[in-house]
Amino acid sequence: MAESSIEWTDATWNPVAGCTVITPGCTNCYAMRMAARLSAMDMEKYVGLTRKSGQRHVWTGKIRLDKASLELPLTWRKPRHIFVNSMSDLFHDAVPADFISEVWEVMRQTPQHTYQLLTKRPSRMREIAGVLNRKPLRNAWLGTTVEHSDTLWRLDELRKTPAAIRFVSFEPLLGSVAEADLSKIQWAIVGGESGPRARPMDKEWVEEIRDLCREYKTAFFFKQWGGVNKAKTGRKLDGRTWDEMPSRLT
Repeated sequence: MAESSIEWTDATWNPVAGCTVITPGCTNCYAMRMAARLSAMDMEKYVGLTRKSGQRHVWTGKIRLDKASLELPLTWRKPRHIFVNSMSDLFHDAVPADFISEVWEVMRQTPQHTYQLLTKRPSRMREIAGVLNRKPLRNAWLGTTVEHSDTLWRLDELRKTPAAIRFVSFEPLLGSVAEADLSKIQWAIVGGESGPRARPMDKEWVEEIRDLCREYKTAFFFKQWGGVNKAKTGRKLDGRTWDEMPSRLT
């Protein structure tokens, strides 16, 4: 586990490492670059998880379970927002359901923390949460990523998922999602892509989401404009920061 600079969380916890590119939103994934860097530093957990493709590193599809890290949240007494698997996807097809159950048990044993689980595979999340989270953990927020209109279907899967808090990350936002249905979605994060090959994000797309959040009474969190130098572009929209969070149920 590590303290995080991600604006909407406090720390990251990675009991799984490695992933697979499945949509255009994965193309410039920061976790691929980070995994390659950690592999070059001989961190065994990340060795072999990426390969060089042209000028960038991409996932190999190999998944590594890190059982040693499972109990780390038990050692953190101070309440934290914890992003689960910033370097993978807990609901990847290669992650056994029994292992996900072990992650759930750790979350159950640490009610002082708030866990934020984000996936691009909401159908499997719905299936597994239907068993593990039938009575939703009050400290587990379940979310999905939507990059453009082609992935709006993920919101329908999320709505069918039992959760105390449901959230959507529109990051990297690659197109208009003005038709998004945010009913039963308590929180929306919006962010532009960052890094050396960052694709642009239009202000109009961000404003559309903010207006939808007002319509559906969904908390709106604007993470960043992104770009090659995200520090320079900042995270203000219309002269202010937007750091709304869903109502705490914990």
